[in-house]
Amino acid sequence: MDSAAILAEIPRLRRYARALLGDRAAADDLVQDTLERAWSRASLWQAGSDLRAWLFSIMHNLRVDQLRRPEVATRAIAADEAELPTRATQSDRLEVRDLEAALRQLPEEQREVLLLVALEGSSYAEIAAALGIPTGTVMSRLARGRERLRLLLDGRQPGANLRVVR
Repeated sequence: MDSAAILAEIPRLRRYARALLGDRAAADDLVQDTLERAWSRASLWQAGSDLRAWLFSIMHNLRVDQLRRPEVATRAIAADEAELPTRATQSDRLEVRDLEAALRQLPEEQREVLLLVALEGSSYAEIAAALGIPTGTVMSRLARGRERLRLLLDGRQPGANLRVVR
């Protein structure tokens, strides 16, 4: 395994982790855990396979483990502002804030897929491999996530679209 190839993936891992978690420190911890796990299990990586997909798979599995673990109550010591690129207009900042809030309201599995497509430009096959789910599930979660995000950004509450079947 080439260390330069892994180092080249760190910005993508950080960007995805920060968008997924919304907290820079937690995202950096997740990336560090991902890299640590990748190095310790380097013998499991198959040469010639997609390194990025393998790293995102590790990150996904670590995130699932974090969600399963009981959360420890912590207290923030200092408020750290997110370093989001913004233009000079106030409305842009508000739109980014609204988008972040809407993304937080999406279910985790929809948010994961949506962020991998939107931020990383990953293909459905890459996402399916990284998350260990079928490609059809990726497409379904993406469609539902986009629709739910659209409703949230329009100020409407997404509801269950259930029909009575006889």
